[in-house]
Amino acid sequence: MMKIATAAYPLDPVQTWDAYAAKLEEWVADAAGQGADLLVFPEYGAMELAILDGPEAAGDLERSLHAVSRWLPEVDNLHSELAARYGVHICAASAPVFDLDHGTRPVNRARLFTPQGGCGVQDKQIMTRFEREDWDVIPGGPLRLFDTALGRIGILICYDVEFPLLARALSDADVILAPSCTEALAGYSRVRIGAMARALETQCVVAMASTVGDAAWCPAVDENTGMGGIFGPPDTGFPPTGVIAEGVLNKPGWTFAEIRPAAVAAVRVEGVVLNRAHWTEQPERAEKAINLSLR
Repeated sequence: MMKIATAAYPLDPVQTWDAYAAKLEEWVADAAGQGADLLVFPEYGAMELAILDGPEAAGDLERSLHAVSRWLPEVDNLHSELAARYGVHICAASAPVFDLDHGTRPVNRARLFTPQGGCGVQDKQIMTRFEREDWDVIPGGPLRLFDTALGRIGILICYDVEFPLLARALSDADVILAPSCTEALAGYSRVRIGAMARALETQCVVAMASTVGDAAWCPAVDENTGMGGIFGPPDTGFPPTGVIAEGVLNKPGWTFAEIRPAAVAAVRVEGVVLNRAHWTEQPERAEKAINLSLR
């Protein structure tokens, strides 16, 4: 059994590093205290760190990227310490990272920390229009599947979960994490629908985290709509709606669900339908499509 906690996380204008560290520990302690094994923070939740370089840096799209990226070594050390102290796995809020392996522009990177001191990184694969056209954040390294004490975990950051072939590359995952940052209800809905579709196709659990609330002091993430959600295939061993747990729209806090990796393995063999196994039949059937003109 695994208990997942997925965040609806508000971005706060933290004025000092100690204030940020205290906030993060409060969130981790809360989830761990309720028995969570795996904590999922949202996409770009780390942008609140930009204010530590001053309001001018936080208020400028380019300067905010550099400000947050500079704090990441300390942020990662803190997450590693908290994962060990509280005995939990943590998917840290994603952040822009200037990684020389990818040139002069930043990637959007999530990091997965284990209680034993392990750390894996996952970069976003497909960028939104804002990331491409306004922010110049670029795709990073390849998709990875993490073999952990909790099971096999993959990460698809926000927009990535809207693309089925990315999830197919992670089709051996027991759980796919979908940290997200969406401005409007339509954006939240797209990511949620994508998460539920990926759970259906891959016959696994998908855990979605969101940023929530206003952060006018940081224009990159100034408006946020969402909630936590944990989804599975609407099939044997899972709720008929596919919704294992969900939070309240725009209400900060954790959403919890207990899941069994064994249920994922079972539905892939004994489900009413076998979407994951039948995936490979699509190319053959698609090639036989016939174009008809009806008048």
